[in-house]
Amino acid sequence: MELNRLESQDDVTRFWREEREEGAIYNAYLKKVTYHTLSENEHKGSNEFSHLMWETQKYRVIKAGTLEKLVEYLYIKGEMDSTYTNVFLATYRTFSTIEEVIDILVERYINMKTNKDTKNELQDIQLRTIKSVLSMWIDTYPDDFRDPPSYPCLAKLEKFARQHIPESDLGIRAKHKIDKFRKEDNSKSDSNIEFHFNLVEEVDHLIEAEYHKPLNFCDIPNQTVAEQLTYRDAELFKHVVPHQCLGAVWARRARKQGKGGNVAGSVLATIEQFNRVSLRVIATILKKANLKTSQRVIIVQKWIDIAQEMRHLKNFSSLKAIISGLQANSVYRLRKTWGALPKESLAVFEELSEIFSNENNQLASRNLLMKEATAKFPDVDSANKTLQRRNRMKRQSWIDNGVVQGTVPYLGTFLTDLTMIDTAIPDTTDSLINFEKRRKEFEVLAQIKLLQSASQIYTFREDSQFWSWFDAVRVYDENESYDLSCAIEPAADGGAKLKKKSSSQRPGKADTNRLSLFMCAGLSLDDKSSVASSSNQDSPVSPNAQLSHSSSTSSIQSYDSDNSTPFKSSDACVIKVSLETGATPKSHVYKSIMLHNTDHTKIVIQRILDKYDIKGKEKDYCLLQTLPDGELMIPEKANVFYAMNNNGDYTFVLRTKKEQDALTQSKKRSKRRLKLSLS
Repeated sequence: MELNRLESQDDVTRFWREEREEGAIYNAYLKKVTYHTLSENEHKGSNEFSHLMWETQKYRVIKAGTLEKLVEYLYIKGEMDSTYTNVFLATYRTFSTIEEVIDILVERYINMKTNKDTKNELQDIQLRTIKSVLSMWIDTYPDDFRDPPSYPCLAKLEKFARQHIPESDLGIRAKHKIDKFRKEDNSKSDSNIEFHFNLVEEVDHLIEAEYHKPLNFCDIPNQTVAEQLTYRDAELFKHVVPHQCLGAVWARRARKQGKGGNVAGSVLATIEQFNRVSLRVIATILKKANLKTSQRVIIVQKWIDIAQEMRHLKNFSSLKAIISGLQANSVYRLRKTWGALPKESLAVFEELSEIFSNENNQLASRNLLMKEATAKFPDVDSANKTLQRRNRMKRQSWIDNGVVQGTVPYLGTFLTDLTMIDTAIPDTTDSLINFEKRRKEFEVLAQIKLLQSASQIYTFREDSQFWSWFDAVRVYDENESYDLSCAIEPAADGGAKLKKKSSSQRPGKADTNRLSLFMCAGLSLDDKSSVASSSNQDSPVSPNAQLSHSSSTSSIQSYDSDNSTPFKSSDACVIKVSLETGATPKSHVYKSIMLHNTDHTKIVIQRILDKYDIKGKEKDYCLLQTLPDGELMIPEKANVFYAMNNNGDYTFVLRTKKEQDALTQSKKRSKRRLKLSLS
């Protein structure tokens, strides 16, 4: 009688126990597998079964191990485990280097092949698996091997293949990759050569060139703005290298300038574009102080309409950037402007803002993204009847015209997820590399790769005239924006009374869920990035808007059953901290810090300095918590866990005491000037 094992949909896998051996920890699982015995009739083609049976099979998954054990697990079972291999290749940079991993694989291959005493069928399969892993690595992550001019890792693999596996195509793959890299690098260097015409030729060229009158923002069609921003966002997102999003790679102490620039250049480029959009939203609204309120309303209304177009194009990145710009303190405090805005535009703004609500770990935006990630077009709904009719007509036109939209997500959500995983889960378990942490990270990276395929659907082309206008817009830092805002509508002493009077005409206050821990990346690259809620006391509402790539916490909700309080317990929580020093002016990069209920101010400051790789004495710095209506100074000898305000975001800033004193004096002078101008 012959046995055929057929896995059933009812098969059950459950955790059994943890198993340890030297250099590794495994999770052992029991899996119930059903099978049936084949009777003689079945051998003759009958559909009759004698009876069904089941058995329990045990299998192990590596949980933690030394680097050698983790590399060994790539091939030790014989056939390649594609899931494990993908996780390993996507995350190994957080605990090793390409040179170390290649050395181990090459050494193991040579040892197994030369040791004839232990040669068996399993070993032959293992040797083939090592070759498959190396080939998959070169094909899937070619940039790991891009190290000009000699490309040592590829050269080593080519030599290894030539000497030990000449029958394999591994050596050919490595050589072709070297040739390709050299060709690409040479073409890049050639493209950097500038040819200069003589003066007469340049003048003739300028005369013959078509003249384009500089664009005015209000004259640019909303559809054009939305399509161009989507074009740029999609191009940047398509080129994001997923493993560069890992918290340990881009947002933690390891992110430094090295050969070839930033180690997370693709991520930083996306972040820079996000901030460029937000800053231009603010600049176009504030730059002309002498505009009438009705004229400024037109600009605000235009940005809301553009944001709605972004929603239709499923571009959540620039949609979030525009909403952040409109919610910036310097714009949001303009009572007269918001009060004169049509009710329909206010309704659109509030609905779009609600997409990025921090409630339940930004559940609304996550659900919407997963729902529309690969959909042909957005499922736009509205509580406003007029907007409902308009959206239904738009949807019908998409269906009639066969419109298919791509998707650009808000990258900050994934960056935060990965940073929170990196902060909340330790790198090691019993001095072994914690590979369960890497599996959690890979789940997020897989979502990014899925959405990258959706972003390739767009067919927009670059409009150079639009980008000439966009790049020419003068942007302002936080202090300049606030000064311009006060020039438009001076700060009033009767803030509470005004707030009550105009509250019905202003958009609802942005969600400021105090437990929405988010990481950001608002960088002062080409533009002077301006972020965070202002500490100016006259602002009636300070929405939770950061001109930064920010988001709420991650999708690893299994670590806390209460989704509304991620990474918060009675004795610890995760806080986000930005650094403002003379060495890093306006570099608002939030980093996550685990705060315990025993941590005093000096300990926390030292931990922040270590995270930012800054050598300094904690006594020279001060720690402040950023609140909706200002900043709270944490006393030097206080227990930070109990001294901080629990009614706001757990957002902190670290400054030198000297800079804090200068900032305080500057604010006092500004208030005195305002009082004199009003008197």
